[in-house]
Formats: sequence, structure tokens, C-alpha cells
Amino acid sequence: MKDRNAFLIIAVVFLAFYFLPAGEAVSNAILSGFQLLHEYATQHVLTCLVPAFFIAGAITVFIRKESIIKYLGHKSKKYVSYSIASVSGAVLAVCSCTILPLFAGIRQRGAGLGPAITFLFAGPAINIAAIFLTFSVLGFEIGLGRVFFAVLLSIIVGISMALIFKEKAEGGEFLIQKSERAQKGNSKAIIVFFISMVMILVVNGLQIDAMLKYGLFGLFVIIVAYIAAFRIRRETTINWLKETWNFSKMLIPYLFIGVFIAGFIMPLLPQSLIENLVGQNTIQGNLIASIFGAFMYFSTLTEIPIMQALIAKGMASGPALALLLTGPSLSLPSMLVIRKILGTKKTLVYILLIIFYSAIAGLLFDSII
Repeated sequence: MKDRNAFLIIAVVFLAFYFLPAGEAVSNAILSGFQLLHEYATQHVLTCLVPAFFIAGAITVFIRKESIIKYLGHKSKKYVSYSIASVSGAVLAVCSCTILPLFAGIRQRGAGLGPAITFLFAGPAINIAAIFLTFSVLGFEIGLGRVFFAVLLSIIVGISMALIFKEKAEGGEFLIQKSERAQKGNSKAIIVFFISMVMILVVNGLQIDAMLKYGLFGLFVIIVAYIAAFRIRRETTINWLKETWNFSKMLIPYLFIGVFIAGFIMPLLPQSLIENLVGQNTIQGNLIASIFGAFMYFSTLTEIPIMQALIAKGMASGPALALLLTGPSLSLPSMLVIRKILGTKKTLVYILLIIFYSAIAGLLFDSII
């Protein structure tokens, strides 16, 4: 089925290009797509995404999911369960394709509606690779705004759902699978291992002397390589590399496709249209951006180059943030899956809450910066 769908997509794209009238506008759009793709490959993928994928792979190998998820049960203190749910997506390195089964699992195993909804919304929004790429491409202000409001809104949406749909505490407990355990190793070495990988990203973003920058960069790379080779079991290192590769092959192709599409549509989008709809930080502009992000499907990371193209066309920072909040967490396919888990009524309220709160966040963000 997947192969047939892929074939149909390729066929439609080919026919579209075949029958599209040749002209300067189309040629410029294609050239723009390849130029943006080249920029991402040279400026962002190697220095930003690759280290982030290594970190995500290490998180998957060394951190036990059950040790986090068990705190989301109805017996947990509210400030504990909501706090963990709002940030565990980053710790678990979940993306938009893995958050739905995890959400279904924690609901079935006893997670309260509020913390489960918080986990569902925040998980894709604070995906570690997406956050690093947001800071790198869209800038510090939007990156920080995305992290802050994603965490804040996830808690607010979760609490709102819990208040609207009051439910009795579930009787069941979490059924933790004992077979899924973190890889054992030298705890101190693993801590240094994580810190060194994070520092690779930090150093890469510093505006310091080039010689010092590359020296520190190389030092942390050597530390990571040394620990992986000599301080961690060979089997664990192999698992880490496999998980890193799994993240890379799953996400990078979609990123490249999204980057090319963003570069392609950039010259074709009338600037006046973007400016009129979402060019100002108004209630209408933020609502349009929130609704557009909620129903469109953005593969993980592809929302960032698309946002870059829209901002270049005149999109205001408020609507941009609103779209960044709804886009990764909602889509028409995910709505259908969520409906099977929560039912129609709860799903509709969940969608409306995200659209409304994201639009408000966009208004606040643009007025603050």
C-alpha cells in the first residue's frame, strides 16, 4: 500500500511538471527549490541536525520510557504529572509519527485525561531535532517562543480538557513492559557523553573566534567518540548508532522534500496575499494561521522551511508562532486517530482549544517581542 501510494504521488508530481507551462516563473521556482536545499544541506543538516540525531538516538537507548510514563497516572500529584507530560516528548525523542501510539498506550494504562492530552500536544512540538532546527533557521526569539508556549499551552490544554470532561480516576495502573529497559553502562561516562553531544550543538551556535570554535567542536567530538568506543559496551554503542540511523533515514528525506517544496513555492506565492492574510498580528491573522496549521499535514521538521518561506513573504511573527504550535501537533490524519481514542466530542473540543490557545499565544508573542 505504501509503495503504491508513493508511486501515485510521484506520478502526480511528474504529470504536474509535464503539463505545467514552461516559463521563467517555473524555472525560477525550481532553481529556488534547489538553492534552498543546498543551503540547508551545507548550513543546517551537518552542523545542527546530525548532532541532534545522535542525541535523539542516545535518548532512545539510555533512557527508559517507562520510568517517565509511570508518573502520568491518576495517583501522581498534578504538578508532577503535568510537568513531566509537558517535557517528556523531548526526553523520549518522540516525533509526530510516534506520539499517537504512545498517547493511546498511556491512556489505556491509566494516564489521566489531562496529563495524557498535555503529552499528546507537547510531544511533537518540542521534538529535540525540531527545536534545534527552529533556533538555527528561524532565530532565537521564535525558537524560544516555540519552546515556552508549547510547554505552557500543553499544560493549559490538558487542564482545560480535564475540567471540561471530568472523569473518574481509572482503576488500572500502568502496565510497564519489563522487557524494554535502558542500556546499562557507566553512569558517569553516560552523563559526560550526553553533555558533550549537547555542547557540540552549543559551540556550533557561538559567535567566537573560528580557531577556538573548531577546537572546542573537535574536542567534544573526540570525547563522544572515546566514550562510545571505550567506556560503553560495544552492543550498546551499536544500538545507539542504529537508533541514530533510524531517526536520520526516517526524517531527513521528508525534510529535504519539504525544503525543496518551500523553496519552489517561495517565488510563486504572491507577497500581497501573505501580507493581507497573515501579514499583521491580528486576531484574524492568528486564527487563519492556527486553522491552516491544524488541518495541514507537516512531516516532522518540514514545518520549519515552510515557515521560513512564509516569513520571507511577509508573514508576521505572531501568526508564524501560531502555525508552529498547531502544525506539528495536529493534522487531519492525526485527528482521525485521536477520534478513535477519545471519541468525537472530546476530539472536537481538543482541536478547538489548540486553535484558540495558539492564536492567543501568537497575539501575545508578537506584542512582547
